[in-house]
Amino acid sequence: MEHRIVGPGPYRATKLWNETVELFRAKMPLRKHRCRFKSYEHCFTAAEAVDWLHELLRRSQNFGPEVTRKQTVQLLKKFLKNHVIEDIKGKWGQEDFEDNGHLYRFPSSSPLKPYPKRPPYRKDVIKFPEWNDPPPGMSQENIPVRPVVMNSEMWFKRHSIAIGEVPACRLVCRRELTEANVEEIWKSMTLSYLQKILGLDSLEEVLDVKLVNSKFIIHNVYSVSKQGVVILDDKSKELPHWVLSAMKCLANWPNCSDLKQPMYSGFEKDVFKTIADYYGHLKEPLLTFHLFDAFVSVLGLLQKEKMAIEAFQICCLLLPPENRRKLQLLMRMMARICLNKEMPPLCDGFGTRTLMVQTFSRCILCSKDEVDLDELLAARLVTFLMDNSQEILKVPLALQTSIEERVAHLRRVQIKYPGADMDITLSAPSFCRQISPEEFEYQRAYGSQEPLAALLEEIITDAKLSSKEKKKKLKQFQKSYPEVYQERFPTPESEALLFPEKPKPKPQLLMWALKNPFQPFQRTRSFRM
Repeated sequence: MEHRIVGPGPYRATKLWNETVELFRAKMPLRKHRCRFKSYEHCFTAAEAVDWLHELLRRSQNFGPEVTRKQTVQLLKKFLKNHVIEDIKGKWGQEDFEDNGHLYRFPSSSPLKPYPKRPPYRKDVIKFPEWNDPPPGMSQENIPVRPVVMNSEMWFKRHSIAIGEVPACRLVCRRELTEANVEEIWKSMTLSYLQKILGLDSLEEVLDVKLVNSKFIIHNVYSVSKQGVVILDDKSKELPHWVLSAMKCLANWPNCSDLKQPMYSGFEKDVFKTIADYYGHLKEPLLTFHLFDAFVSVLGLLQKEKMAIEAFQICCLLLPPENRRKLQLLMRMMARICLNKEMPPLCDGFGTRTLMVQTFSRCILCSKDEVDLDELLAARLVTFLMDNSQEILKVPLALQTSIEERVAHLRRVQIKYPGADMDITLSAPSFCRQISPEEFEYQRAYGSQEPLAALLEEIITDAKLSSKEKKKKLKQFQKSYPEVYQERFPTPESEALLFPEKPKPKPQLLMWALKNPFQPFQRTRSFRM
């Protein structure tokens, strides 16, 4: 009687349903029972099924010990409706399951839930817009790769920039970043961040990316109060004032010494019932039908609490602002009620924490599909939300900072040097091709040497350069690529041949330049004296 851990990923709810059905059919004890003077083989009572399945769910790490007996009965009702089990007379579907001694059995076949068929998806990470991307509507398929051929002048310009000899430049502003561009960046980077946390090849099987509204994400990040609660632009979507007053009353429940608080017997139960009735009649759960699979997928990360909190933060940013606001206010009220020791019991037979989960789990998370474990999964989710609501319902600062830096980078100006893009010659289009390992090793060893050697020869044979300019370029080349330069000029003599020294004429001896041409003889004569 073991449940394997089902991690995050597509169809998690379906996998859990099928695995629970298979375990229930394979491990549920069957024996002989008597009913109305008749014996039935290989069957079980409703109470026996509840006992066994309840214990299975409580021990499972996919559901946890918070699963109640009432939730187990609700799951068995779904089993009966979907013909996982049938009563001893073969009836199912319209019958109601109750926790009693009624006899049930397994049908001959096991109706497992089929996996939904969705269009194929690309196994790649979501790409956010770049400035090099073509405008919408232009195809990027079969774009040839055009290699750049660099001549000596182009090399000299780039090398001069590298060593600090920067020529005059001009600023070129990039194209205007529109509001639609910013919204697309927020959407794509948010979904990419969620995909990375979940470790999925694609989000297509967890949620419909086309239905994600980027305006919701931006509103949930920036339109918040000092307490972090979303502020709505449309006040008609706010909570009714009487519901908000009731929630504040229970969230700020004073002690018995406060005379301003009405204290008739059962007042707090009536206030709680008012709140529960309002949230129970919502047309759609707060986490929406569309995001059901995404939140269920995150439940597979509960063993890694930090990652689960980060994933829930992103998923909650995708909610419509009015849903996020209602969820924030509800979770704050639930958390305060559970921590308030002065709060009187709100229900007989249930603890306050269990009551909160049982009352509000279905209005928070629910699926459209009847064949689902939504009640068990919702209880698991609401329990985790109550324990970590302050962190989960905050704006993830790491994601916000990353996106804001990306937008700021795209809005910056660009420095462009004169002639930096004028000397590039484009050859015929060439496409990628597969090469042999031997050719790869040859290219790795000599691929960069040959173009540099050709560039050095071009500098040497350039007749337009003066000797001074040529010596300057050769000195720069020798400093940057000493091995290539050494191979071309192995000895100082070979380098000297490139710039042969011209013979200097000897100066002629001019007789008139001597002041006293016979002075040595005079000195000799004076010495003798």
